[in-house]
Amino acid sequence: MSLIEQNQIGFALSAQSDERISAINPSNGETLPGRFSVATPTEADKALQIAQTAWKTYRNCSGKQKAAFLRAIAESIEAIGDTLIQRAVQESGLPEGRITGERGRTCGQLRLFAQLLDEGSWVEAVIDPAMPQRQPLPRPDIRKMLVAMGPVVVFTASNFPLAFSTAGGDTAAALAAGCPVVVKAHESHPGTNALVAAAILNAARKTGMPEGVFSTLYGRGNDLGKWLVEHPMTKAVAFTGSFRGGKALFDLAAKRPEPIPVFAEMGSVNPIFVLPEIMAAQTTPLAQQLAASVNLGAGQFCTNPGLIICLENEYTPAFETALRSAFAQHPAATMLNKSIYENYSQSSASSIREKGVKALVGEDNNAKPFLARPLLAKVQEKDFLKNPRLQEEIFGPFSLLVLCKSPRGMQKVASILQGQLTASLMGTDKDLRASRPLGELLQEKVGRLIYNIVPTGVEVGHAMQHGGPYPASTDARFTSVGTGAIRRFVRPLAFQNCPQRLLPPELRDSNPLRIWRMVDGLYSKKKVNHA
Repeated sequence: MSLIEQNQIGFALSAQSDERISAINPSNGETLPGRFSVATPTEADKALQIAQTAWKTYRNCSGKQKAAFLRAIAESIEAIGDTLIQRAVQESGLPEGRITGERGRTCGQLRLFAQLLDEGSWVEAVIDPAMPQRQPLPRPDIRKMLVAMGPVVVFTASNFPLAFSTAGGDTAAALAAGCPVVVKAHESHPGTNALVAAAILNAARKTGMPEGVFSTLYGRGNDLGKWLVEHPMTKAVAFTGSFRGGKALFDLAAKRPEPIPVFAEMGSVNPIFVLPEIMAAQTTPLAQQLAASVNLGAGQFCTNPGLIICLENEYTPAFETALRSAFAQHPAATMLNKSIYENYSQSSASSIREKGVKALVGEDNNAKPFLARPLLAKVQEKDFLKNPRLQEEIFGPFSLLVLCKSPRGMQKVASILQGQLTASLMGTDKDLRASRPLGELLQEKVGRLIYNIVPTGVEVGHAMQHGGPYPASTDARFTSVGTGAIRRFVRPLAFQNCPQRLLPPELRDSNPLRIWRMVDGLYSKKKVNHA
């Protein structure tokens, strides 16, 4: 299958600039086939203009129509076959099994959103029927539901070339909500993006979606992202990546004449609190579990545990030894690109130089380019509490062991933590009962509180919360994984005293879609009875 090297703007191809980008294979440093056209301001404007036009049609598509579109995207991605797998492996340095699993997750979440649309109750329809006889004043008829906001710009992630990328969770959620999507392709994965974008557009044609429902553009540096965020037709932005990148987009959007939301998932250190009884009873298995989590995918997960906090007692030396041994069993691993490798090398080396920090494993990180060695260090509670730099995310196979003098010390460490995607408590039943104040404190800090399992691995479902208090994400009320992600791209709209024929089907008395609605304060699927 040949790669499309032009920008895909609706159903048309465009290459106005002579500037090109190519992908580098991080496993060997070789330049991969394909020279992809860097988008111009004119092309960015065109993509958003036709997205706005498409939105006026697409927002009125039924849930069944949008569901068919999402399922067709999944089928088109699967039809690419091994070509997609091999290109994603080459562009990311990730193993084939990981990419194959990620393709399954990508298609699975598209189909999960399709199921949500088929059922239909996600629109949160609320009906307060008129009460003309109410005293002292009559109540008007008011009906409310969630509606699509408009064109969404999606920034793809470096660490998930499929599941958080072109047809990933952000795109799936926005399309499910009724919003056209303009994707800024990641510079590291242009070939993967080209293949998936063609599949999306093939599905759009097959299911009769309006031109402009999807476009993708290539860029180098920050220019394209700036143009897309500042464009007046853009109504929301989705981003997964670094704090610096997400905050820059957030600030740009806030300065617009019409500020718009930026839903940025910016990572965290995902602290794991190891309680004393489980540390004594499961020393080696627990150490191996934690080391495997830290080093999974070369530590390039947004839920990678960058802090391990435990109580310093007679069992701690054995636990530390077991951790060192478990870390040493993991070899150096290929990172996603040169920039990520260099940032990891610099930030991990800087952390080791901080006062009170001692390297336990991997102090010499002079591996070959793109290869990162696992690194474990330790620090005492008193030094950690004095140094906010020690809780900054180091994206890669790094974790810092924080040794606390008392349970109160563990609570002090928890109390100074910034907002996190996750925190984990490892403990026996007795541990967890004794540490209830710690658990309650962590509830204030995280989007997901985990018990006796590592944080790496995010289930795509209805109950998942992947987001957390700032700086883990820009809005802790929303998730970027699971069907709840659809709520980022909608807004509530109320209709007052609206004639039945002009109401959306979801709000009509007859409830033709048979969805759950709140009618006069009670949930029901029944027709509205005005008697």
